[in-house]
Amino acid sequence: MQLVPETKLTPETALSNRDTNSEKIILDVGGMKCAGCVKAVERQLTQHPDVKNVCVNLATEVAVIEAEVGAVDADALAQALAQTLTATGFPSQPRTAKTQAGKEKSDPDAKQRQEMQAAFQQLVVAFVLLLFSGIGHFGGFIFPILNNIWFHCGLATVALLIPGRPIIIDGWQGWRRGAPNMNTLIGLGSLTAYIASLVALLFPQMGWECFFDEPVMMLGFILLGRTLEKQARGRAASAFRQLLALQPQIARLIVNPDSEKLVAGANIIEIPAEQVRVGEWLQVLPGDKIPVDGEVRFGQTTVDESMLTGEAVPVMKQPGDAVAAGTINQSGAIAIQATRTGDDTTLAHIVALVETAQTRKAPVQKLADTVAGYFTYGVLTASLLTFLFWYFFGTHIWPEVNILSNGMEMMSHAAHHQAANIQHSSVLISLKLAIAVMVVACPCALGLATPTAILVGTGMGAERGLLIKGGDVLEKVHQLNTVVFDKTGTLTTGNPTVTDCLPFTDLEPSSLLQLAAAVESGTYHPLAKAIDQEAKRLNLSIPHAVDFHTEPGMGVSAVVEGNNVLLGNWEWLNWHGITISETTQEHAQRLAEQGKTVISVAVGENLVGLIAVSDTLRPDAKATVDKLRQMGLRVIILSGDRLEAANAIAQQLGLNSTDVMAGIPPAKKASTIQALQTGEISKTTSVAMVGDGINDAPALSQADVGIALHSGTDVAMETAEIILMRDSLSDVVESIQLSRATFNKIRQNLFWAFAYNTIGIPLAAGVLLPHFGFVLSPSSAAALMAFSSVSVVTNSILLRRFTH
Repeated sequence: MQLVPETKLTPETALSNRDTNSEKIILDVGGMKCAGCVKAVERQLTQHPDVKNVCVNLATEVAVIEAEVGAVDADALAQALAQTLTATGFPSQPRTAKTQAGKEKSDPDAKQRQEMQAAFQQLVVAFVLLLFSGIGHFGGFIFPILNNIWFHCGLATVALLIPGRPIIIDGWQGWRRGAPNMNTLIGLGSLTAYIASLVALLFPQMGWECFFDEPVMMLGFILLGRTLEKQARGRAASAFRQLLALQPQIARLIVNPDSEKLVAGANIIEIPAEQVRVGEWLQVLPGDKIPVDGEVRFGQTTVDESMLTGEAVPVMKQPGDAVAAGTINQSGAIAIQATRTGDDTTLAHIVALVETAQTRKAPVQKLADTVAGYFTYGVLTASLLTFLFWYFFGTHIWPEVNILSNGMEMMSHAAHHQAANIQHSSVLISLKLAIAVMVVACPCALGLATPTAILVGTGMGAERGLLIKGGDVLEKVHQLNTVVFDKTGTLTTGNPTVTDCLPFTDLEPSSLLQLAAAVESGTYHPLAKAIDQEAKRLNLSIPHAVDFHTEPGMGVSAVVEGNNVLLGNWEWLNWHGITISETTQEHAQRLAEQGKTVISVAVGENLVGLIAVSDTLRPDAKATVDKLRQMGLRVIILSGDRLEAANAIAQQLGLNSTDVMAGIPPAKKASTIQALQTGEISKTTSVAMVGDGINDAPALSQADVGIALHSGTDVAMETAEIILMRDSLSDVVESIQLSRATFNKIRQNLFWAFAYNTIGIPLAAGVLLPHFGFVLSPSSAAALMAFSSVSVVTNSILLRRFTH
């Protein structure tokens, strides 16, 4: 017997259950160069007593702060935090002013182009210096001046003063405020190499080698790597920038809506889209972006909704149909009435959700963040220990390292022309190795490993109508072993129809249906809708009903024309003292075995009939379930229906009866998910719950990963971790596959970042020098460091090749 679900939650009711204890503040933070900077920003923000939680993203240069509601004025706190960060070398501003937001949204690529232009100018200067320095190695016999040591001194000086100046200044400021960063290491390495070479030039009696080429090459490789990295990060963020660009700027306001004037095109003025108010009418011409969420009032057209759903097929829109901001009107002029404007539109919610998702870190990133917080200090310590070891011990244990042979990387152009074998002091070799250690270390790769992958993955998801809420969700998806589906409206179409109407008294079937329609008029559910539609199809008049009562998961009742009428399951009827004959139970059993949902109808104390309702499977349900099982996931059906009805659906899907949980009222679905998670039902599992995002909100929230089919309400976006904008069950598979692929990229990036430093630092410290004569020169270390950052970002971009 059908368990009649509770009255549907409204979005307002669901949203009233949000956590209202904290509010979010978003800051745009500049000046961050590596994971160490991220840690420094987080440390600065968390020191404020009103800040509860902080998340900083290096790739998007955003800080999301959670603060106690009411404890302090949010705008004042945002300004204070921004000023604190700016004063410590991270220029910041709160993202609160609408004019600022509108300016950024109007041209989302402007900042990227400006940054790339500045980086390219610095790179050109560094490349020219690098070119002259390289020609000195091979073209000195043509242009003797290029072989002059003073010329190379000049090149190094210019390199430090022009392209290297911002790096050195930022590194010094980081050191002064107690938060040394990547620029601190690069600047210190370049200056040390330059000063040591200058001392050797001015005091030749010391017998030191001049290596002015090293700072030139170091800065050249670093700037090349950063330019490529910026370009790659721009490509990684392209999907999100395209999403921002979808937000319309202009709306055509209809001052006095009138059908004749609409046709004539009169009485219309253009205003900024952000100034539109709920209830106002707007004209949308073919080719225009729809400026706000609204409802079509006049005209008909087709609308391209691919930016929301990823579905390329245009959708027909007629009066009464809903349209969303950012979608494109294609074929006809229409008039719409605004229902949601500004930050309340579906597109604005998606933009906010995707941006928030890109700041939520995967737990696996915590180790990288912890390491990055102390990384620069660790590298400086390693560099100092390298110098001390080689100066006091290494050059004495292996005296042969003091002789630079022709095959060693440490040989410079000047050494070639001075002598084949030159005796160098221990201090010079120790200094070179210490510089190489400083330069080769790369916290940039650690800082970019997670956010760039999340940036690409969530951006791709948004393009395809899959909204994934962040790195923590990706990690949980990777651990899933069970997927639980709600039956009605999820596995099925959610549009059931009445198939049988069996009266047991002298009632006509139509009279039985009239009574049921009268009682169901007090609730909203697919089953109630099915009964109402059948009554309308037969042109039946619906009697007046009063005193509605709903018992979630049990049944409904009302007084119809003076008679108390009940609709519900056996328990509901038994609770009201109504007896059920064996013949009636056999009828119900037979209908349930056919996969139909059975509703009993009683008047007073007598059972008067049964109504059977059938809901067909979604066309892609079977393929979706099969694919999930092929991926190694257990699939479970969770339903409030009788076991027979749920089993009939399971048989169509090829599932066993052990994978069916029936007779579970909506109020108990969350506890059932919890029992699965804790191992009370079977072994402990990591559970994803797939539902419609409204009635299933508690279960979606309880599950490790909640996946909601888009219902057009805010509650889905609030409760679930993954929202499927297309009403397609196959997107469950694609969202899990995309999440897994993105998390795999995160793990690859972190592995490379840790492995690179684990291998690179010992090599730079000279571990292979005594026995193999191999060591990284400072310039080679700089090239390797630049390559590590670029490789991490490039690996993330390769995720765009993902196809399900």
